[in-house]
Amino acid sequence: MMKVKVFKIRLPEEFLYEDQKTLDSFLESNDIIKVETAFVNDENYWSVVLYFDELKIARSIVKDPKTTKYSVEIEELNADEEKILYALKEWRSEKAKEQNLPSYFIATNKELMSVAKYKPAKKEELLDIKGFGKHKIENYGEEILEILESI
Repeated sequence: MMKVKVFKIRLPEEFLYEDQKTLDSFLESNDIIKVETAFVNDENYWSVVLYFDELKIARSIVKDPKTTKYSVEIEELNADEEKILYALKEWRSEKAKEQNLPSYFIATNKELMSVAKYKPAKKEELLDIKGFGKHKIENYGEEILEILESI
């Protein structure tokens, strides 16, 4: 059953780190289905709405392999893939600064690692990577593919 949780990420330094840590630990311990974000201007914070399934230690349901998205761990990357990951992280930092967003809004480390490993050549292939939906691909797909081509 899908659940919903709302996080408030306050921008002032004294809150930002703590709020991000809370959100990060939640992201790690749950299976995120969908993310919606909105900036609340007058109060200067990001509202993050997460639709999720709690991660079950042992999943008794076998997923349909067609819907399983590609996702990897850091230990699985070779030297070339690490080079790609580094370039993607650099790009993400720039983007985050430019858009005044926390970097994980653009892409999480796990998503970038999956891109580095899977090396999609077309926007459609980005859809196969866990965490990449239409919105993320529309906003960042071109640039991600350009980085992959340049390395």
